[in-house]
Amino acid sequence: MLYFLGTYIYRHFKPPGFGLFHAITFRMAAAAVTALFLSFVVGPAIIRLLQRKQIGNRGKTEAPKNHLSKEGTPTMGGIIILMNVILPVLLWGDLENAFILMILLVTVWMGMVGFFDDYFKVVKKYRKGLIARYKLIGQIGIGLIIGGAIYFHPEWFGKNMAEFRTLTTVPFLKNVNFDFSWLYIPVVVFILTATSNAVNLTDGLDGLAIGTVGVVALTLALVSYVSGNAIFAHYLNIIHLPGADELAVYCAALVGGALGFLWFNAYPAQVMMGDTGSLALGGAIGALCVLIKKEFLLPIVGGIFFAETISVILQVGWFKFTKKRYGEGRRIFKMAPLHHHFEMKGLAEPKIVMRFYIAAVILAIISLTTFKVR
Repeated sequence: MLYFLGTYIYRHFKPPGFGLFHAITFRMAAAAVTALFLSFVVGPAIIRLLQRKQIGNRGKTEAPKNHLSKEGTPTMGGIIILMNVILPVLLWGDLENAFILMILLVTVWMGMVGFFDDYFKVVKKYRKGLIARYKLIGQIGIGLIIGGAIYFHPEWFGKNMAEFRTLTTVPFLKNVNFDFSWLYIPVVVFILTATSNAVNLTDGLDGLAIGTVGVVALTLALVSYVSGNAIFAHYLNIIHLPGADELAVYCAALVGGALGFLWFNAYPAQVMMGDTGSLALGGAIGALCVLIKKEFLLPIVGGIFFAETISVILQVGWFKFTKKRYGEGRRIFKMAPLHHHFEMKGLAEPKIVMRFYIAAVILAIISLTTFKVR
Protein backbone atom coordinates (compact mmCIF):
# COMPACT_ATOMS: atom_id res chain seq x y z
CA MET A 1 0.00 0.00 0.00
CA LEU A 2 2.76 2.43 0.95
CA TYR A 3 4.66 1.19 -2.09
CA PHE A 4 1.82 2.21 -4.40
CA LEU A 5 1.27 5.49 -2.58
CA GLY A 6 4.96 6.37 -2.69
CA THR A 7 5.36 5.51 -6.37
CA TYR A 8 2.18 7.44 -7.25
CA ILE A 9 3.42 10.56 -5.46
CA TYR A 10 6.86 10.23 -7.07
CA ARG A 11 5.44 9.68 -10.56
CA HIS A 12 3.14 12.70 -10.44
CA PHE A 13 4.94 15.18 -8.18
CA LYS A 14 8.54 13.94 -8.03
CA PRO A 15 9.35 15.19 -4.50
CA PRO A 16 12.91 14.42 -3.42
CA GLY A 17 13.42 11.12 -1.64
CA PHE A 18 10.29 9.38 -2.92
CA GLY A 19 12.28 7.57 -5.60
CA LEU A 20 13.36 5.25 -2.78
CA PHE A 21 10.02 3.49 -3.04
CA HIS A 22 11.26 1.92 -6.28
CA ALA A 23 14.35 0.51 -4.55
CA ILE A 24 14.10 -3.10 -3.41
CA THR A 25 16.80 -2.60 -0.78
CA PHE A 26 14.94 0.32 0.81
CA ARG A 27 11.69 -1.63 0.96
CA MET A 28 13.51 -4.67 2.34
CA ALA A 29 14.84 -2.58 5.21
CA ALA A 30 11.45 -0.93 5.74
CA ALA A 31 9.65 -4.30 5.77
CA ALA A 32 12.12 -5.76 8.28
CA VAL A 33 11.88 -2.76 10.63
CA THR A 34 8.08 -2.69 10.34
CA ALA A 35 7.87 -6.41 11.18
CA LEU A 36 10.18 -5.98 14.17
CA PHE A 37 8.21 -2.97 15.41
CA LEU A 38 4.90 -4.82 15.07
CA SER A 39 6.34 -7.72 17.05
CA PHE A 40 6.93 -5.51 20.07
CA VAL A 41 3.53 -3.83 19.69
CA VAL A 42 1.18 -6.74 19.02
CA GLY A 43 3.24 -9.55 20.55
CA PRO A 44 2.55 -8.80 24.24
CA ALA A 45 -1.14 -8.11 23.54
CA ILE A 46 -1.61 -11.45 21.75
CA ILE A 47 0.30 -13.31 24.47
CA ARG A 48 -1.98 -11.80 27.12
CA LEU A 49 -5.02 -12.76 25.04
CA LEU A 50 -3.82 -16.36 24.73
CA GLN A 51 -3.20 -16.47 28.48
CA ARG A 52 -6.65 -15.05 29.23
CA LYS A 53 -8.29 -17.61 26.93
CA GLN A 54 -6.13 -20.34 28.53
CA ILE A 55 -4.79 -21.41 25.15
CA GLY A 56 -1.74 -23.18 26.54
CA ASN A 57 0.67 -25.84 25.39
CA ARG A 58 0.09 -29.40 26.52
CA GLY A 59 3.15 -31.27 27.79
CA LYS A 60 4.25 -33.87 25.24
CA THR A 61 4.51 -37.37 26.61
CA GLU A 62 6.76 -38.36 23.67
CA ALA A 63 9.27 -35.61 24.55
CA PRO A 64 11.87 -35.65 27.36
CA LYS A 65 10.33 -35.41 30.83
CA ASN A 66 11.61 -31.87 31.40
CA HIS A 67 9.21 -30.69 28.67
CA LEU A 68 6.28 -31.31 31.00
CA SER A 69 7.27 -28.04 32.68
CA LYS A 70 6.32 -26.23 29.47
CA GLU A 71 2.68 -27.21 29.90
CA GLY A 72 0.47 -24.15 30.03
CA THR A 73 2.82 -21.90 28.03
CA PRO A 74 0.64 -19.92 25.56
CA THR A 75 0.68 -21.51 22.13
CA MET A 76 -0.71 -20.54 18.68
CA GLY A 77 1.83 -17.71 18.78
CA GLY A 78 2.19 -18.25 15.06
CA ILE A 79 -0.59 -15.65 14.80
CA ILE A 80 2.01 -13.07 15.87
CA ILE A 81 4.42 -14.23 13.16
CA LEU A 82 1.77 -14.22 10.44
CA MET A 83 0.66 -10.68 11.30
CA ASN A 84 4.24 -9.45 11.47
CA VAL A 85 5.08 -10.88 8.06
CA ILE A 86 1.90 -10.31 6.09
CA LEU A 87 1.21 -6.69 7.15
CA PRO A 88 4.71 -5.36 6.24
CA VAL A 89 4.51 -7.11 2.87
CA LEU A 90 1.10 -5.55 2.22
CA LEU A 91 2.59 -2.16 3.11
CA TRP A 92 5.92 -2.36 1.29
CA GLY A 93 5.49 -5.05 -1.36
CA ASP A 94 4.32 -4.81 -4.96
CA LEU A 95 0.93 -6.50 -4.76
CA GLU A 96 0.73 -6.70 -8.55
CA ASN A 97 3.75 -9.00 -8.55
CA ALA A 98 2.81 -12.69 -9.03
CA PHE A 99 5.73 -13.89 -6.91
CA ILE A 100 4.49 -11.83 -3.95
CA LEU A 101 0.89 -12.93 -4.41
CA MET A 102 1.89 -16.61 -4.49
CA ILE A 103 4.09 -16.47 -1.40
CA LEU A 104 1.37 -14.61 0.51
CA LEU A 105 -1.15 -17.25 -0.58
CA VAL A 106 1.12 -20.04 0.70
CA THR A 107 1.68 -18.25 4.02
CA VAL A 108 -2.02 -17.61 4.66
CA TRP A 109 -3.13 -21.03 3.40
CA MET A 110 -0.65 -23.03 5.48
CA GLY A 111 -1.21 -20.70 8.44
CA MET A 112 -4.91 -21.58 8.33
CA VAL A 113 -4.14 -25.32 8.15
CA GLY A 114 -1.89 -24.93 11.19
CA PHE A 115 -4.47 -22.77 12.97
CA PHE A 116 -7.17 -25.43 12.65
CA ASP A 117 -4.70 -28.06 13.84
CA ASP A 118 -3.88 -25.98 16.93
CA TYR A 119 -7.54 -25.11 17.50
CA PHE A 120 -8.68 -28.73 17.54
CA LYS A 121 -5.69 -29.73 19.66
CA VAL A 122 -5.73 -26.94 22.26
CA VAL A 123 -9.28 -25.60 22.33
CA LYS A 124 -11.31 -28.68 21.38
CA LYS A 125 -8.86 -30.97 23.24
CA TYR A 126 -8.56 -33.46 20.39
CA ARG A 127 -5.35 -35.32 21.20
CA LYS A 128 -4.00 -35.35 17.64
CA GLY A 129 -5.53 -32.08 16.50
CA LEU A 130 -6.60 -31.85 12.87
CA ILE A 131 -7.02 -35.29 11.32
CA ALA A 132 -3.81 -36.14 9.43
CA ARG A 133 -5.50 -36.66 6.08
CA TYR A 134 -7.15 -33.24 6.24
CA LYS A 135 -3.81 -31.63 7.03
CA LEU A 136 -2.28 -33.52 4.11
CA ILE A 137 -5.10 -32.38 1.81
CA GLY A 138 -4.30 -28.78 2.74
CA GLN A 139 -0.59 -29.26 2.04
CA ILE A 140 -1.17 -31.06 -1.25
CA GLY A 141 -3.78 -28.49 -2.29
CA ILE A 142 -1.46 -25.50 -2.02
CA GLY A 143 1.29 -27.47 -3.75
CA LEU A 144 -1.03 -28.15 -6.68
CA ILE A 145 -1.96 -24.46 -6.88
CA ILE A 146 1.64 -23.19 -6.88
CA GLY A 147 2.94 -25.93 -9.16
CA GLY A 148 -0.02 -25.59 -11.52
CA ALA A 149 0.31 -21.80 -11.70
CA ILE A 150 3.98 -22.01 -12.71
CA TYR A 151 3.47 -24.93 -15.10
CA PHE A 152 0.30 -23.80 -16.87
CA HIS A 153 0.58 -20.00 -16.52
CA PRO A 154 4.29 -19.11 -16.49
CA GLU A 155 3.48 -15.77 -18.14
CA TRP A 156 2.11 -14.58 -14.80
CA PHE A 157 5.67 -14.62 -13.47
CA GLY A 158 7.42 -12.60 -16.15
CA LYS A 159 8.98 -13.15 -19.53
CA ASN A 160 11.61 -15.74 -18.50
CA MET A 161 9.48 -18.16 -16.49
CA ALA A 162 8.05 -19.87 -19.59
CA GLU A 163 11.56 -20.83 -20.64
CA PHE A 164 12.58 -22.08 -17.20
CA ARG A 165 9.27 -23.22 -15.69
CA THR A 166 10.30 -26.86 -15.04
CA LEU A 167 14.03 -26.20 -14.63
CA THR A 168 16.04 -25.72 -11.46
CA THR A 169 19.60 -24.65 -10.76
CA VAL A 170 22.00 -27.41 -9.71
CA PRO A 171 24.28 -26.25 -6.85
CA PHE A 172 28.06 -26.30 -7.48
CA LEU A 173 27.67 -27.10 -11.21
CA LYS A 174 28.12 -24.47 -13.92
CA ASN A 175 25.72 -24.31 -16.90
CA VAL A 176 23.72 -27.25 -15.53
CA ASN A 177 19.99 -26.95 -14.97
CA PHE A 178 17.91 -29.98 -14.09
CA ASP A 179 14.55 -30.43 -15.84
CA PHE A 180 11.75 -31.95 -13.75
CA SER A 181 9.62 -32.09 -16.93
CA TRP A 182 6.18 -33.64 -16.37
CA LEU A 183 7.08 -34.46 -12.76
CA TYR A 184 7.29 -30.78 -11.90
CA ILE A 185 3.89 -30.40 -10.17
CA PRO A 186 4.32 -33.56 -8.02
CA VAL A 187 7.78 -32.31 -7.03
CA VAL A 188 6.33 -28.94 -5.93
CA VAL A 189 3.66 -30.75 -3.91
CA PHE A 190 6.34 -32.89 -2.25
CA ILE A 191 8.56 -29.89 -1.45
CA LEU A 192 5.81 -27.83 0.17
CA THR A 193 4.51 -30.80 2.15
CA ALA A 194 7.97 -31.88 3.26
CA THR A 195 9.24 -28.44 4.29
CA SER A 196 6.09 -27.54 6.23
CA ASN A 197 6.33 -30.80 8.17
CA ALA A 198 10.10 -30.43 8.62
CA VAL A 199 9.82 -27.03 10.31
CA ASN A 200 6.98 -28.44 12.41
CA LEU A 201 9.30 -31.23 13.62
CA THR A 202 12.05 -28.71 14.38
CA ASP A 203 9.75 -26.66 16.60
CA GLY A 204 10.53 -28.66 19.73
CA LEU A 205 12.86 -26.39 21.71
CA ASP A 206 12.43 -22.77 22.74
CA GLY A 207 13.64 -20.52 19.93
CA LEU A 208 14.98 -23.34 17.75
CA ALA A 209 12.60 -23.24 14.79
CA ILE A 210 12.06 -19.48 14.57
CA GLY A 211 15.77 -18.65 14.86
CA THR A 212 16.67 -21.16 12.18
CA VAL A 213 13.89 -19.87 9.95
CA GLY A 214 15.31 -16.35 10.34
CA VAL A 215 18.75 -17.50 9.13
CA VAL A 216 17.21 -19.32 6.15
CA ALA A 217 15.00 -16.32 5.29
CA LEU A 218 18.00 -13.98 5.29
CA THR A 219 19.85 -16.32 2.94
CA LEU A 220 16.86 -16.62 0.60
CA ALA A 221 16.47 -12.83 0.63
CA LEU A 222 19.92 -12.52 -0.93
CA VAL A 223 19.25 -15.34 -3.40
CA SER A 224 15.90 -13.80 -4.41
CA TYR A 225 17.51 -10.41 -4.91
CA VAL A 226 20.25 -11.70 -7.22
CA SER A 227 17.80 -13.97 -9.09
CA GLY A 228 15.67 -10.96 -10.02
CA ASN A 229 18.62 -8.73 -10.91
CA ALA A 230 19.82 -9.19 -14.49
CA ILE A 231 23.41 -8.12 -13.78
CA PHE A 232 23.92 -10.33 -10.71
CA ALA A 233 22.09 -13.31 -12.25
CA HIS A 234 24.28 -13.10 -15.37
CA TYR A 235 27.44 -12.73 -13.29
CA LEU A 236 26.58 -15.74 -11.11
CA ASN A 237 25.30 -17.66 -14.12
CA ILE A 238 21.95 -18.51 -12.52
CA ILE A 239 18.40 -18.40 -13.85
CA HIS A 240 17.28 -14.77 -14.18
CA LEU A 241 13.65 -14.24 -13.19
CA PRO A 242 12.54 -10.61 -13.56
CA GLY A 243 10.31 -9.71 -10.63
CA ALA A 244 11.64 -12.43 -8.33
CA ASP A 245 13.69 -9.82 -6.45
CA GLU A 246 10.38 -8.63 -4.97
CA LEU A 247 10.46 -11.81 -2.87
CA ALA A 248 13.40 -10.24 -1.01
CA VAL A 249 10.89 -7.83 0.55
CA TYR A 250 8.90 -10.80 1.86
CA CYS A 251 12.06 -12.50 3.14
CA ALA A 252 13.14 -9.29 4.89
CA ALA A 253 9.75 -9.07 6.61
CA LEU A 254 10.18 -12.70 7.65
CA VAL A 255 13.61 -11.95 9.10
CA GLY A 256 12.22 -9.00 11.08
CA GLY A 257 9.22 -11.04 12.21
CA ALA A 258 11.46 -13.94 13.24
CA LEU A 259 13.69 -11.68 15.34
CA GLY A 260 10.63 -10.11 16.96
CA PHE A 261 9.04 -13.45 17.78
CA LEU A 262 12.37 -14.80 19.06
CA TRP A 263 12.28 -12.03 21.67
CA PHE A 264 9.32 -13.82 23.28
CA ASN A 265 10.13 -17.38 22.19
CA ALA A 266 13.74 -17.56 23.44
CA TYR A 267 14.39 -19.80 26.44
CA PRO A 268 12.38 -19.84 28.63
CA ALA A 269 9.62 -19.22 26.10
CA GLN A 270 6.76 -16.86 26.90
CA VAL A 271 4.84 -18.15 23.88
CA MET A 272 5.10 -21.00 21.38
CA MET A 273 4.34 -20.70 17.68
CA GLY A 274 2.37 -23.94 17.42
CA ASP A 275 1.43 -25.43 14.06
CA THR A 276 -0.05 -22.05 13.09
CA GLY A 277 3.47 -20.73 12.73
CA SER A 278 5.54 -23.81 11.91
CA LEU A 279 3.40 -25.05 9.01
CA ALA A 280 3.13 -21.55 7.53
CA LEU A 281 6.86 -20.85 7.81
CA GLY A 282 7.84 -24.26 6.47
CA GLY A 283 5.48 -23.92 3.52
CA ALA A 284 6.82 -20.42 2.81
CA ILE A 285 10.44 -21.59 2.77
CA GLY A 286 9.59 -24.41 0.39
CA ALA A 287 7.60 -22.07 -1.86
CA LEU A 288 10.43 -19.52 -1.94
CA CYS A 289 12.86 -22.15 -3.23
CA VAL A 290 10.31 -23.25 -5.83
CA LEU A 291 9.57 -19.72 -7.03
CA ILE A 292 13.25 -18.76 -7.46
CA LYS A 293 14.17 -22.11 -9.03
CA LYS A 294 16.47 -23.25 -6.22
CA GLU A 295 14.76 -26.49 -5.18
CA PHE A 296 18.05 -28.40 -4.91
CA LEU A 297 19.42 -25.72 -2.59
CA LEU A 298 16.75 -26.54 0.00
CA PRO A 299 18.55 -29.52 1.66
CA ILE A 300 21.59 -27.28 2.15
CA VAL A 301 20.08 -23.96 3.24
CA GLY A 302 17.42 -25.82 5.24
CA GLY A 303 19.86 -28.47 6.41
CA ILE A 304 18.68 -28.25 10.02
CA PHE A 305 15.11 -29.04 8.99
CA PHE A 306 16.39 -31.77 6.68
CA ALA A 307 18.45 -33.40 9.45
CA GLU A 308 15.53 -33.29 11.90
CA THR A 309 13.26 -35.00 9.39
CA ILE A 310 15.80 -37.65 8.40
CA SER A 311 16.39 -38.46 12.07
CA VAL A 312 12.69 -39.24 12.51
CA ILE A 313 12.53 -41.31 9.31
CA LEU A 314 15.62 -43.32 10.31
CA GLN A 315 14.41 -43.81 13.87
CA VAL A 316 10.95 -45.04 12.87
CA GLY A 317 12.24 -47.13 9.96
CA TRP A 318 14.97 -48.85 11.98
CA PHE A 319 12.60 -49.50 14.90
CA LYS A 320 10.04 -51.18 12.63
CA PHE A 321 12.70 -53.17 10.76
CA THR A 322 14.39 -54.51 13.91
CA LYS A 323 11.07 -55.29 15.58
CA LYS A 324 10.01 -57.34 12.58
CA ARG A 325 13.36 -59.09 12.31
CA TYR A 326 14.39 -59.56 15.92
CA GLY A 327 11.08 -59.25 17.73
CA GLU A 328 12.30 -56.18 19.58
CA GLY A 329 12.47 -52.65 18.22
CA ARG A 330 15.83 -50.91 18.40
CA ARG A 331 16.70 -47.23 18.09
CA ILE A 332 19.47 -45.29 16.36
CA PHE A 333 18.97 -42.14 18.44
CA LYS A 334 18.08 -41.86 22.10
CA MET A 335 15.01 -39.94 20.95
CA ALA A 336 13.88 -38.30 17.71
CA PRO A 337 13.75 -35.63 16.30
CA LEU A 338 17.48 -34.96 16.54
CA HIS A 339 17.28 -32.13 19.08
CA HIS A 340 15.68 -34.49 21.61
CA HIS A 341 18.60 -36.90 21.13
CA PHE A 342 21.00 -34.23 22.37
CA GLU A 343 18.65 -33.42 25.26
CA MET A 344 18.69 -37.06 26.31
CA LYS A 345 22.49 -36.96 26.21
CA GLY A 346 22.37 -34.27 28.88
CA LEU A 347 22.95 -31.06 26.90
CA ALA A 348 21.07 -28.00 28.15
CA GLU A 349 18.30 -26.71 25.92
CA PRO A 350 19.87 -23.26 25.28
CA LYS A 351 23.20 -24.90 24.33
CA ILE A 352 21.50 -27.19 21.81
CA VAL A 353 19.61 -24.27 20.28
CA MET A 354 22.74 -22.12 20.02
CA ARG A 355 24.72 -24.92 18.36
CA PHE A 356 21.92 -25.50 15.88
CA TYR A 357 22.01 -21.76 15.11
CA ILE A 358 25.75 -22.01 14.43
CA ALA A 359 25.14 -24.98 12.12
CA ALA A 360 22.36 -23.02 10.34
CA VAL A 361 24.73 -20.07 9.73
CA ILE A 362 27.42 -22.41 8.38
CA LEU A 363 24.88 -24.00 6.03
CA ALA A 364 23.75 -20.53 4.91
CA ILE A 365 27.35 -19.61 4.05
CA ILE A 366 27.80 -22.87 2.13
CA SER A 367 24.54 -22.19 0.27
CA LEU A 368 25.76 -18.77 -0.86
CA THR A 369 29.18 -20.11 -1.86
CA THR A 370 27.53 -22.65 -4.19
CA PHE A 371 26.81 -19.80 -6.59
CA LYS A 372 30.39 -18.56 -6.85
CA VAL A 373 31.86 -22.07 -6.87
CA ARG A 374 29.82 -22.71 -10.01
